[in-house]
Amino acid sequence: MIGKLKGTLEEIDEDSCVVDVHGVGYVAHCSARTLASLPSPGEAVVLFIETYVREDMIRLYGFQTGLEREWFRLLMNNVQGVGAKVALAVLSTLAPADLANAIALRDIAMVSRAPGVGKKVAERIVTELRSKAPAYAGAATGTIGLKQELGEGVAAPPITDAVSALVNL
Repeated sequence: MIGKLKGTLEEIDEDSCVVDVHGVGYVAHCSARTLASLPSPGEAVVLFIETYVREDMIRLYGFQTGLEREWFRLLMNNVQGVGAKVALAVLSTLAPADLANAIALRDIAMVSRAPGVGKKVAERIVTELRSKAPAYAGAATGTIGLKQELGEGVAAPPITDAVSALVNL
């Protein structure tokens, strides 16, 4: 399986990009958030990849971070009725930390902001991932992303403490 692509960004389409790795162009379907973070074509790029093999196709899904890929896997493998299209829509609308917070706070309205996600699907996402959210506690409190952005040993903003307190209730 392909887990990561490191190469040159060749092109960006509406919902995918092409990454050239030593002369082989890989099409990776991405969330809008990932596509917006990509450099200009011709520049170096690294994507975390989730590979799906079906009887009739092989499809690569690319993500800016490993955490975003983990949330994609969580949505795809644990929520009935959520496929790749809906999972990408959710991750296009909500950053992983925001999704974790919405699940922890049972905020169905926030999850249903994603295109193609109605109230019933949003309820299923919140309900079915509620028990799995503690495993992603760093994402729920935003500390994973903050540690990467601020660096180890740097104090996180007070909002992180507030969200952590709410999650732990």
